Amino acid sequence: MAGQATRGRGAIRYTRGRFEQRAVIPALPPDDVRPQTRLAPMPAKGIISHNRSPDVPFDRSINPYLGCEHGCVYCYARPSHSYLDLSPGLDFETRIFYKPNAVELLRKEWSKPGYTCKPITIGANTDPYQPAERKLGITRALLEAFLEHEHPVSLITKGSLILRDADLLRQLADRNLCSVAVSVPTADDALKRILEPRVPSAASRFRAIAELRALGVPVGLLMAPIIPAVNDREIELILERAAEAGALDAAWILLRLPHELKEIFRDWLAEHMPDRAEHVMSLLRQASGSRDYDNRFNIRQTGRGPYAEMLGQRFRVACRRFGLGSDDDDTPLDCSRFRPPSGRQLTLALG
Repeated sequence: MAGQATRGRGAIRYTRGRFEQRAVIPALPPDDVRPQTRLAPMPAKGIISHNRSPDVPFDRSINPYLGCEHGCVYCYARPSHSYLDLSPGLDFETRIFYKPNAVELLRKEWSKPGYTCKPITIGANTDPYQPAERKLGITRALLEAFLEHEHPVSLITKGSLILRDADLLRQLADRNLCSVAVSVPTADDALKRILEPRVPSAASRFRAIAELRALGVPVGLLMAPIIPAVNDREIELILERAAEAGALDAAWILLRLPHELKEIFRDWLAEHMPDRAEHVMSLLRQASGSRDYDNRFNIRQTGRGPYAEMLGQRFRVACRRFGLGSDDDDTPLDCSRFRPPSGRQLTLALG
């Protein structure tokens, strides 16, 4: 696969989706032509996804976008493009769909008589602050609705564009209605350019943490994923820099390789790290019961076995060393302030 990398993209090639019906794989553009990103509206029928996984710390989420131009080669959401008969490889990062009716649907959900207020996470699968958000503003519109109705919200992002919405986040934080997790898997600029090619620099993400914390917004650091023999040496450095920026806590996730992502990641290793590709996969298998990926709950996020236990121990020790994760900072978001849209209140009054 040497020399096949597409400039500015994470995936090395097209990669068939597991449900794909097409007999011909589209040709890639010439090496001197970058594949263009295409945006398309995809009106949604529902907007709140419900999670029943016991190893995920939230049970409700919203994803304003399908696909992500950030192009992180390790993204566990890539296989979702297979359901659209598209490639989890290059299509995932060049064919981006957005939900123009996201706010309308959210208000409709909140108006239902049986709705119970619980925190909602934005960005569990694809980044709510990917480049398309600068133009479309769907995430900002959602935050405006959360603020208007005083509904608690959490965000997960790698995008420094989140600072555009600092005014809304400050107001939400003043009412204990928001929290933010900023993901930084590497502080090595050279590694970032091939691992997550269209993500802002680590320095800009640490600045985002600092600026949001200065406004009183609770921010944590997410080191996701940790990839054996690729970025695991950076655990202590990243936690130290996060603490210096003011992060309150930190969490980590081991590299996950569901479905087509196994092939996508192996291609990436063969292209960028052929000298250590087998070692990386060997360590992953050690943490996954001799498989490339163990998808069982309570194992898939952190792995198991001596190598995974060593990672967890290093992470915990570093968190204690740098003061990340104090119990004093573990304040649940306030669900008592929620004010549903007026239509629901009228329905209840008439009932």
